Amino acid sequence: MDLLIQLQAAFAQKSPLYIKVKVIPKSATTEIVEMMADGTYKIRVAAPAEGGKANAVLIRFLKKILGASEVVIVSGKTERVKLLKIIV
Repeated sequence: MDLLIQLQAAFAQKSPLYIKVKVIPKSATTEIVEMMADGTYKIRVAAPAEGGKANAVLIRFLKKILGASEVVIVSGKTERVKLLKIIV
């Protein structure tokens, strides 16, 4: 199953949805790469990890692809692994 479809299905069933993501900053594109063995989504972000730029791109990306009204970083604002709360 495509990761985007899987994430969209989970979001459609439950709001708020909490997910763990591992961010790979300074990538060529912003995209979901894989779901790791522990359920963490690995996401490439086309922005550097400085001054909150990568976090802003991550939030905009997830809001757009999921149609979410709000995406909040619950923990890990300055870390690569983050816990996110996604709300309809």
